[in-house]
Amino acid sequence: MDAFHALAEPRRRRVVEILAHRGRLSASEICREFDVTPQAISQHLRVLREAKVIRMERSAQRRLYTFDPRSMHEIQAWTAVMTKLWSRRLDRLEHALRGAST
Repeated sequence: MDAFHALAEPRRRRVVEILAHRGRLSASEICREFDVTPQAISQHLRVLREAKVIRMERSAQRRLYTFDPRSMHEIQAWTAVMTKLWSRRLDRLEHALRGAST
């Protein structure tokens, strides 16, 4: 599973936002931010972990989750390529329109 798939679900994106802003949290702390069952949050956390968007570490009996910003490199690279592609296409279109208007 990749970060794109993991982040396609709005609740998972919200989990990432919460962790990015607040830092290391337990599943129960994350769960308090949602109106869903702890089991649902656990499933979202599993998907995000498998996609390497978040990390989990054990601290005594607790599992603590953190956002892994390295996971965004793939997304940043893809968006940079897409932005560059569309910028070139729009530049060509602008050039063509200017040529047609003269």
